[in-house]
Amino acid sequence: MAMATDQAERLAAGRRQRRIDAVPETLRPTVDAFADFMMRSRERARRAGTRPRSDGTIEAALAIMRDLARFLAGERGKQDWALTDVHDVEAFLASSPKARKRRLVVLGQFFRFARSRKIVLVDPSHGLTCRGPSGFTGTTLTLDQQRVLFRRWTTGPAVHPHEALLGMLALLHGASSREVKMLQTADLDPHARTTRLGDRPHPVPLDPASWAVLERCLAHREAQQTDNPHVMVTRQTKSGRGPASTAYVSHVHDACGFPPRMIRCTRLLDLVNTMDPKLVAAAFGMDPEATMIYLSDRVDETRFSAWETTKD
Repeated sequence: MAMATDQAERLAAGRRQRRIDAVPETLRPTVDAFADFMMRSRERARRAGTRPRSDGTIEAALAIMRDLARFLAGERGKQDWALTDVHDVEAFLASSPKARKRRLVVLGQFFRFARSRKIVLVDPSHGLTCRGPSGFTGTTLTLDQQRVLFRRWTTGPAVHPHEALLGMLALLHGASSREVKMLQTADLDPHARTTRLGDRPHPVPLDPASWAVLERCLAHREAQQTDNPHVMVTRQTKSGRGPASTAYVSHVHDACGFPPRMIRCTRLLDLVNTMDPKLVAAAFGMDPEATMIYLSDRVDETRFSAWETTKD
């Protein structure tokens, strides 16, 4: 019989205000006005019987504007919305490619609002598409970081064998997490020191450092006295015959601080730009189009400057 309270509305108002307060002071008034505009639009939609924005939608929009304002003030040194140009917007969108579509929708709404209030003269998001760049947009390791990881996995006695195996195969041979976790003892050739990896058409020759790390992993497997055929055996899989779980493999590199995907992409980026991409695709058992995104003319040049070596 208790009367309904406005608790949910007050909590939502608090969440909106926290996002607005996090905007740099010089850019905050416009974001505050944009929040009021969205609230008024919601009330009009309710009266008209159309679909009004939910609290979550408004809060997400304010969070995007908060992030953009911080980016402009911190990364671009701009304290006025009128100074925002298309390059600023593109750089902000590129910082989170997966959120590009949602961010661009919100930015379009905001800058149309700001233009109608004469806060900006032009909409810097106009003309941008939701589709991001076709090239590689991930992060890669610098040459110094690669050296540190190589020494860690080849000379660090305290490093877990699974971390060293996944890291070395990704760093030197471009192996994916799935290829490593599915690797079985039957895929190894101790005499030729080669191994089968995933769908690659030919055995992969292993260098002495990689083979030494593989032997450490095999010794760790032997100590568990398991019949599991996989090279990477965990406490959960030693009593069965299945591979290590995806969740386990995804956290193997937590100690070193670099995910396997970043390490693998670094190797692929190097190979594709020093060899024929079609040869790399054939050697890795990949679709030729999958390697084309790593070509230097599709990748930001700043990604190469940190790890590119000088040729004699």
